[in-house]
Amino acid sequence: MSLSFKNRIALHYMIATAIIMAVAFTAVYFVVKGVVYQNIDHDLSFEAEKHTGEMKVVGDSIKIKNKKEWEEKEHREVQVNPVFIQVLDKNGTFMDKSPNLKENELEFHPQSNYGGHYNEILNNKPIRQVQLPIEENGKIKGFIVAAMSLEASQMVLLNLRNILLLVYLLLLASLYFISKYIAGRSIIPVKNVTKTTKRITRNNLNERVALPQNKDELFDLSSGINDLLQRIENAMERERQFTSDASHELRTPLATLKGTLEVLVRKPRERGEYEEKIKFSLTEIDRMTATLEQLLLLARLDTSSKAADETSVPLATVIDEILSRHKKQLSEKKLSINFKNEIENETLVPQYFSNLILENIISNAVKYAKDATNIYILITLLDANIICKVRDEGIGIKKEDLDNVFNNFFRSDALNHKNIAGNGLGLSIAKKAADAINAKIEVASDFGQGTTFTIIF
Repeated sequence: MSLSFKNRIALHYMIATAIIMAVAFTAVYFVVKGVVYQNIDHDLSFEAEKHTGEMKVVGDSIKIKNKKEWEEKEHREVQVNPVFIQVLDKNGTFMDKSPNLKENELEFHPQSNYGGHYNEILNNKPIRQVQLPIEENGKIKGFIVAAMSLEASQMVLLNLRNILLLVYLLLLASLYFISKYIAGRSIIPVKNVTKTTKRITRNNLNERVALPQNKDELFDLSSGINDLLQRIENAMERERQFTSDASHELRTPLATLKGTLEVLVRKPRERGEYEEKIKFSLTEIDRMTATLEQLLLLARLDTSSKAADETSVPLATVIDEILSRHKKQLSEKKLSINFKNEIENETLVPQYFSNLILENIISNAVKYAKDATNIYILITLLDANIICKVRDEGIGIKKEDLDNVFNNFFRSDALNHKNIAGNGLGLSIAKKAADAINAKIEVASDFGQGTTFTIIF
């Protein structure tokens, strides 16, 4: 049988409560029963001892010192709490009894421990009984058996048992419905989460689960689902962005490549013309390959976070390696590097991400710097932060374009420097890499004079 979540909660709560209540009610019943029997046994022992003291032994017979005691109302009539008395000699032979026994006799147990209380039946009714020896000079001369009715006490215990059982069942039924109601109220936030998640599709991933006011387990569940939805939305956005960017960047070169090849196959050409068109096609293929690699790198950076085990290296070493890779371009443009490190101690930075950042910024400085100018690189320390500044004496960036330089495919004043290769992804990659290690990149520029990038690690 499949039960709903709230019914399972109610059932489990009811079972646990049923066990606790059963133990408690059973304990109450047996405690009351013990007290009732203790009181009866006390009264019974008192009566037996009192009448034992009133017995007089004459030879082999036993006589009552005060016969009037036997004429008391409690010994003559069967009342609510009658006391039955019976006297026997040492052989267990009947000698006398209280009038209220009439033609009945109390059961005598010769082998019984004297003074012990036990239950018997008298005239089909329950009684509590005790038997004591009658002694003279240390010798047993006879026995006195005393008994009291248990009918009223057992009726009280029976009523108590029935009441406890009825209350037990009523409480369990009430607890089931109360716990079911409380469980239903408790899982309302879960139902809201279910409704919200059912509404969310690929087209509305921006919807989120409402957070409960109390910061409990349901709050953690809702927060976890919202975080998951955010990651899914980011992944879908990256997919859309990658598709859009790839389509945007590859459509034109693919069309150009197709047109070039179509021209080549229309009619026979000279060898030189074939070589020219093939070289042009290879250049376009290389450019598309580079663009795809950068787009894939951007997509990976969107999912990357700062790894705890990221290899750290000196910042100066990263810069030296980058400058070595650009030695040819620096020589061709006759650029001078002015590199200054003002930090005496070794400054470590994440190798992979810092290399991505500085590779793109320094390569831009080399590309856009005017021939025979300087590139200034400074490493310093400010408020416990490592600062790296890269300044070129190039064409600069227009003031209105400064806010857009980190956008994908953005190139400031691109029409006026078509001879400079690029696709506008380098600074986007640098920005994503900086975000991955909680670094900041600031840019300042004088159009026509040069640009300064400041990286704060």
